[in-house]
Amino acid sequence: MDNGQPSPARARRRGSSLLFLQALHERRPEVGGLSVLKASGTVDAANAMEFSEVLAAHIAHADQAGEHPVLDMTEMYLACAAAVRSLDRATGSLAFSGRALPVVQPRPQIREALRTAGLPGVRVHATMASALNTLEAHRDALDTGRGPLTTLRRAGP
Repeated sequence: MDNGQPSPARARRRGSSLLFLQALHERRPEVGGLSVLKASGTVDAANAMEFSEVLAAHIAHADQAGEHPVLDMTEMYLACAAAVRSLDRATGSLAFSGRALPVVQPRPQIREALRTAGLPGVRVHATMASALNTLEAHRDALDTGRGPLTTLRRAGP
């Protein structure tokens, strides 16, 4: 959906938790296509697997569409260790390729949990502007041949 319209929202109640997920697609001059998954509610043991699957599908779709995936956690809570592991599972492919999912505006306790966990596929940003600046710098580095994957390729035989 490159028309700037949001995807149909998904809301699920499992047990006492409600999780609301909605993807927004837009174009920004500084980075190109952007696919933001806005999440609100709570990820807990009851819905952590579903959250992981939806986030992994969001990342895969963004890659196929040539968009940068972003996770907006402004209105989200992680209620347990399973919730943090769900982020790690979903971002494993990014970490394997040397990239990280920009996670925007997590609440302080979530930011601390993510910092402590040290997830290689997640990069926390205080604002959307900060995330966009990082994406722009990464794009510029790839354009000039100084990106992380380019550097690894040059170091080979």
